[in-house]
Amino acid sequence: MPTSPMRIAALASAALIATLASNPAQATDGYFLNGVGAKGKGMGGAGIAYPQDGMAAVNNPASIAGMESRLDLGVEIFVPDRGADISGNGAGLNGSYDGNGSNPFVLPEFAYVRPLSNDLTFALTINGNGGMNTDYETNPFASFGAQGDAGVDLKQVFISPTLAYEFAEGHSVGVSAIGLVQGFRASGIQPFTAASSDPANFTDRGTDASFGAGFRVGYYGELNDVVSIGAFYQSTIWADEFDKYAGLFADQGGFDVPTSYGAGIALHPTDRLSLAADVKRIEYSDVGSVGNPLAPLFSGVPFGATDGPGFGWDDVTVFKVGADYDVSDRFTVRAGYGRSENPVPQSETFLNILAPGVVQDHFTVGATWQASDRIEITGFAMRAPRNTVEGSGSIPVNYGGGEADVYLAETSFGLGFGLEL
Repeated sequence: MPTSPMRIAALASAALIATLASNPAQATDGYFLNGVGAKGKGMGGAGIAYPQDGMAAVNNPASIAGMESRLDLGVEIFVPDRGADISGNGAGLNGSYDGNGSNPFVLPEFAYVRPLSNDLTFALTINGNGGMNTDYETNPFASFGAQGDAGVDLKQVFISPTLAYEFAEGHSVGVSAIGLVQGFRASGIQPFTAASSDPANFTDRGTDASFGAGFRVGYYGELNDVVSIGAFYQSTIWADEFDKYAGLFADQGGFDVPTSYGAGIALHPTDRLSLAADVKRIEYSDVGSVGNPLAPLFSGVPFGATDGPGFGWDDVTVFKVGADYDVSDRFTVRAGYGRSENPVPQSETFLNILAPGVVQDHFTVGATWQASDRIEITGFAMRAPRNTVEGSGSIPVNYGGGEADVYLAETSFGLGFGLEL
């Protein structure tokens, strides 16, 4: 590498990829994280039109245009509370089940920004997506003959080099190439192999890896000293199949990352106060393994087949608002709120015992201390109160009928460190 900062970026990148790959990510906006960057997380995840650090490239690749050289490192401690209650089942599944056999999780993130000219800026970001993780030490499917812990573990790491170009004063466009490394493991669902097109590649096959690629584009504009706007579009991230789970996921193990897009606005009514609001759409239903309902199973289409059964997730719209206030030249406080639609219909809760990504409300706080002219330290905390989706016609008669209610709550806190280079 030609420069010391680039060496730092390479070493940090390798360390963060290894750490993210060993830690399962969690569900917030479905299975997308509710925010990136310690500052953005303290503002409820709002940041499409309000870049505050290098992680802004993940929200909107255009927003890093004109940003000075910097390095950002963050770590989040994530504690989900997930589980299920089954009632009215004629096959012995009734009971309350705790899916918290694995907790807590450590989620790092990294960003490096470097101007290449007055108009062109480069960034490299590495971050984990949401994900799905459950670990039921008391197996909900034991009465069917299931053995061991039941659960799933999805890990996703995104590596995104970005270029942003300021084509007019205060107005820029940006593009990110997105590389995906993901892993998946399922266990304890042996009784359902009879409904699979490939029973040997359905459950208890260890962790399988998959790789993919996509892109993100964005626009950022400062309309005046008070108002800025932004928008982004992220393509489907096309990934190769999970071969070890070709009998579980639709389309022979397919698991792409769904398309998402959104827009935001930021207001700076005074020198000390900033307000931001975002709206985002995530199209889960376009990915067969996530969006297909369970119903095809009972029309003769097995798990793993083309257009086979999935988790039945709906598309969601997400709203985020946040504010920060400079108490002094060295100390800033912030707060935010996010609201996500629930992707899991009441009719699809049975399979989603394994993936109850149903939280909707996110409340956040945060603060930044400018330790020196070059170093800043940011802390944040998030609480997503428990949300329960009560099943309605959720357990098919073939599996004893009744209802599965699934729930999820989340608590997280973390630190971010920013260094001007």
